[in-house]
Amino acid sequence: MYHSKIAGLGYYVPENVVTNNDLSKIMDTNDEWIQERTGIKERRHIIRGEDTTTTMGVKAAKIAIERSGVANEDIDFVVFATLSPDYYFPGPGVLVQRDLGLRTVGALDVRNQCSGFIYALSVADQYIKTGMYKNILVIGSEVHSTGLDMTDRGRGVSVIFGDGAGAAVVSREEDLSKGILSTHLHSEGLHAEELIVKAPGMGSRWVTDIIADNDPNDESYFPYMNGQFVFKNAVVRFSEVIMEGLAANNLEVSDIDMLVPHQANLRISQFIQQKFKLTDNQVFNNIQKYGNTTAASIPIALTEAWELGKIKSGDTVVLAAFGSGFTWASAIIKW
Repeated sequence: MYHSKIAGLGYYVPENVVTNNDLSKIMDTNDEWIQERTGIKERRHIIRGEDTTTTMGVKAAKIAIERSGVANEDIDFVVFATLSPDYYFPGPGVLVQRDLGLRTVGALDVRNQCSGFIYALSVADQYIKTGMYKNILVIGSEVHSTGLDMTDRGRGVSVIFGDGAGAAVVSREEDLSKGILSTHLHSEGLHAEELIVKAPGMGSRWVTDIIADNDPNDESYFPYMNGQFVFKNAVVRFSEVIMEGLAANNLEVSDIDMLVPHQANLRISQFIQQKFKLTDNQVFNNIQKYGNTTAASIPIALTEAWELGKIKSGDTVVLAAFGSGFTWASAIIKW
């Protein structure tokens, strides 16, 4: 039995910065309203034709691979988390294998939205623990901007999301006191429709239905979110899954050196920080700059925290996420 460790991290965000004031020019909103409710000041949006979910994932992956010291030919498997693939099918995992020039290794796509990166990390962890693979590339990447309703009708959701990608090379660690100590995954499909994009979907409204109806008021292919309901569930599940991870490893809240939560809403992160009595130095947030990048948010934040020297060898790092599905997850890592 082995442990797995994060051997290299990287992230990429588009250069195109979209501020709250920029959004106020195309919809009825303002900087104060957005910051008060979400904490977001700006986000990144791709320029069409320059970036996709896959190309951003590849750019983040190249940085992570270089930092890991693992050669391309030594990557054994690819796990790609996203809700915004370039194509309905195939998923972006195989496109990464192609664009990085990897061997004909397996590629797996994970569709667990905001919890996607931790789910993907858990999959990689299990493969490495069993000895099946030695080095796995894990990516979280999202393009939201091209699928949002950028009108007054969609302002409650569209101001929240941004584009970006993060990646990690997960490698074998023989010292069982280090690396990913445990991961914890949950779902509650009872509330799946509270945060959803209904169409296109084979079971509801497919492209042929949308075209046939030609209804300008059809909102089924735009994101819908019951914000208050999601918030109330998020703060409960965040707390539960963090405590579950700590208990599984005989750790206390006081043992947390760095908590990297999914960047869904700054108010959720602040609630959890206050509940656990963590200092600003124990929690890393960057939603102010990037908005909610769903599966990309944790690897982007984790990379930034590491780059800034906020995560050091020997630290206990906790990752936690909650999102559409409902799904939620945590990972406990000894750095």
